[in-house]
Amino acid sequence: MQAAIDITTKYCQKDMEAYGSCVASNPSTWQQRCHELKMKVAQCTSSHPVIQRIRQGCSKEFMDFERCLRENQDNATSCSPHVARFVACAETVDIGGADEGPVPQSS
Repeated sequence: MQAAIDITTKYCQKDMEAYGSCVASNPSTWQQRCHELKMKVAQCTSSHPVIQRIRQGCSKEFMDFERCLRENQDNATSCSPHVARFVACAETVDIGGADEGPVPQSS
């Protein structure tokens, strides 16, 4: 999971920061208001081989987490168990040889 976070930070930092700011600024409506920014982050990371492997290996856990967020928009912290399951799954994914990716974003 740390690899996925590192990749997102390295290659998609600008998009990730904008999304995080949007979510923090819109605690009860972030799902709607920040959707476009969320899609930018997803698009940025989706082509990276490590992310692709985690998505394939942990798709159920990630879908469960996203469903929880949709159902609990006013209380995203209630989805902590879903995050923990996804992180635990992601840490078991073999990412050997998938450490190269897209060109980092310029700031």
